[in-house]
Amino acid sequence: MVNKLILGDNLEILRKLDSEIVDLIYLDPPFFSNRNYEVIWGDAGEVRSFQDRWAGGISHYIDWLKERVEQMHRVLKQTGSIYLHCDWHADAYIRVNVLDKLFGDKQFRNEIVWSYRTGGAGKKQFARKHDSIWFYTKSKNYTFNTQYYKSWQNKRYAYNANYPELWDEKEGKWYHEAICRDVWDEINPIGTESKERIGYPTQKPEALLERIIKASSNKGDIILDPFMGGGTTIAVAEKLGRQWIGIDQSVQAVKVTEFRLEKQYGATKKQAALFTAPYIVQLHKYDYDTLRYKDAFEFESWVVQQFGGTSNIKQRVDMGLDGKTADGTPIQVKRSDNVGRDVIDKFIAAIQRFDKALLEKNIAEKKPIGYIIAFSFGRGAVEEATRLKNTEDRIIKLVRVDEIVPIATKPEIAVRINELERGIDDLHKIELIAEGKSEAGIEFYSWDFSYDKEKGFKPSIFIDKDGKQTVSLKTGTHNIAVKVVDNDGLENIETIKLKINGVVEQSR
Repeated sequence: MVNKLILGDNLEILRKLDSEIVDLIYLDPPFFSNRNYEVIWGDAGEVRSFQDRWAGGISHYIDWLKERVEQMHRVLKQTGSIYLHCDWHADAYIRVNVLDKLFGDKQFRNEIVWSYRTGGAGKKQFARKHDSIWFYTKSKNYTFNTQYYKSWQNKRYAYNANYPELWDEKEGKWYHEAICRDVWDEINPIGTESKERIGYPTQKPEALLERIIKASSNKGDIILDPFMGGGTTIAVAEKLGRQWIGIDQSVQAVKVTEFRLEKQYGATKKQAALFTAPYIVQLHKYDYDTLRYKDAFEFESWVVQQFGGTSNIKQRVDMGLDGKTADGTPIQVKRSDNVGRDVIDKFIAAIQRFDKALLEKNIAEKKPIGYIIAFSFGRGAVEEATRLKNTEDRIIKLVRVDEIVPIATKPEIAVRINELERGIDDLHKIELIAEGKSEAGIEFYSWDFSYDKEKGFKPSIFIDKDGKQTVSLKTGTHNIAVKVVDNDGLENIETIKLKINGVVEQSR
């Protein structure tokens, strides 16, 4: 269960994870402030999660956090580490009442001070311009790789002996690589002009997570971020060759992280997000079209596992059997609708060849002799299954896919274009208006103004709540794509080709 983006309450999801499988945990939970400014995305899942957070003050907050960190301690390997990111509102409470209690004060390694040089001043106190990151380990035998930073000092006591004096073109001076201290003041926060900026208000810089991940994990290790937010931990872990699990209760957090990975690697890297590597996106509902028309073998394996069975990994001549339940009872999967009687006839023959002893045992115990999974069943199949049960004591259980996983219809989307200004300095000012429709309600839109189908969707604008963008385009042809995401996390895409040469022409 790695390389997975999971939508849901992290407490419930953590409880389902096996013990001692994770090498490194980084969490940046909502800061305690006695007000709800930490509701970042504003979608329904996040609001439900946070609406009563402050009812009991700091004690309520600490209890809420502690039961989650308790599960994190359980899933962490003995050689693992945890980094908990917080600020002055509750840092002392978190250390004493959460981390010391669960990990033990002997496993405390550092209070890392991330000091950032941004605006703000205090008239009656010093400006509060740092966060604390509590670094604990599960045992004394833990992974740690020494990290270095650029030192402009002439002192040599902390230099990395493997690296000589180096020249920095940007700064125009010499530096040495010095061993990292517990005060990190050279990593800048995400500014308004940062290339990393995706529009997430508390987005952390990649350099911060890169240092943590490099220090406390190795390639191939599993990184867990149970408060995924803008997806920085996941993006950096993927770049550094780690495996990862990201959890968030916000649809927007999960989808923005997915789009961030798409932009990072493109469509060829993503593959089929529901089924196979490199990553899986686990939502509350699944899109019918995606399930119905994806690769048959991938779907068979996935749905059998969702049903609680074991899939047939041979993917060749399998006597019509695609998997089996825990007790060995055969499962057949049909990635189709309106399955007919002929499927049952062939399945019965396959069951008889598969294991006669098991067949006789299931008949004697009045248990199903096999399961057929499909999107829907025709009248003939239903009647034959009923006849077999009533006249031959042979139970073939017909199971619809929507009885295993919830299915919904992906949102609709259309785009209107208005030309605002024509040909000023060879630029045409264009207004793009996306209109999405979904019974679940629309969450947000994302835009790619240089869309290339082969390279995949690489958003220029990650989060657009209104679906309106104004852009200035040069004369020529422009390929634009917009994705709409609904409250269930389902998406749809609309692509537009604009030809601008005195007038604006639109085609799809």
